[in-house]
Amino acid sequence: MQLSIVIPLLNEEESLNELYNWIVSVMQSNSYSYEIIFIDDGSTDGSWNTIQRLALENPSVKGIKFNRNYGKSQALHAGFLAAQGEVIITMDADLQDNPEEIPELFNLVKKQNYDLVSGWKRKRYDSVLTKNLPSKLFNAAARKTSGVQLHDFNCGLKAYRSEVIKNIDVYGEMHRYIPVLAKNAGFSNITEKEVKHQARKYGKTKFGMERFINGFLDLISIWFLSKFGKRPMHLFGALGVLMFFFGFIAAAWIGLSKLYKMYHELPNILVTNNPWFYISLILMVIGTQFFLAGFLGELILRSKRDKDRYLISKTTGITKALSA
Repeated sequence: MQLSIVIPLLNEEESLNELYNWIVSVMQSNSYSYEIIFIDDGSTDGSWNTIQRLALENPSVKGIKFNRNYGKSQALHAGFLAAQGEVIITMDADLQDNPEEIPELFNLVKKQNYDLVSGWKRKRYDSVLTKNLPSKLFNAAARKTSGVQLHDFNCGLKAYRSEVIKNIDVYGEMHRYIPVLAKNAGFSNITEKEVKHQARKYGKTKFGMERFINGFLDLISIWFLSKFGKRPMHLFGALGVLMFFFGFIAAAWIGLSKLYKMYHELPNILVTNNPWFYISLILMVIGTQFFLAGFLGELILRSKRDKDRYLISKTTGITKALSA
């Protein structure tokens, strides 16, 4: 199969038929073999009924329904597990991503051998204050921190080689940083393509300003994980040893100073009245805690991480076993 189109959604009943017809038109005009995987992230409207009807009409349509709303990253994770195409396209279900971009994205991956192609919505139809400006700041910080030179990390329209999505783990709210996860996994042949952005036709956005706060926090997390995720002792252990060393030196200086004054019968003060006593004590205690944190981190890495992150209540057209 050439193409898998993975579409996470939440309460997009009004747009699904139009999006489906548009995608099918593009697929047929380019003679692609394809599958469309809709992941219903706990919708409370009639989205799942629409997906079931489309699956009955077209065997290339498949659906996954979550038991409740788990988030876009979990939806993409489930879609990636189910995808069987050589190239995987992700896009949003709100009609703001244009299916006409799919053939060029496919060619960039299939014929030019890119691992990942990310869409870049240069011209946006969103609010300047609530979306455009925060998005620019967020993307600048992401470029600086990750070293991946993309203009629009959070664009839902992306194309991947199958090997990429099968070897990265999209968890938490890390869908914003899939290019960074791919780079950290060794897939560095990443580029971007300018794509059209369309104004939302139905409903309203499911994301508020809090997504940018969460995005920056996730950026810090992924920077830390990319640097020290495989070797926490290198950070915490080094900090612990350094702090303990300085604390020990300060304590030794206090002790030697007291002995010197006693030997020469100079005026002396109680050790507990010396502020350096408390500084050295705090440094050694915190240094020990940092070292233990690094040691515990190493132990945790060697234990099996729990991967049950969502509960699927229903599927349609999916034959491959899915594991959260």
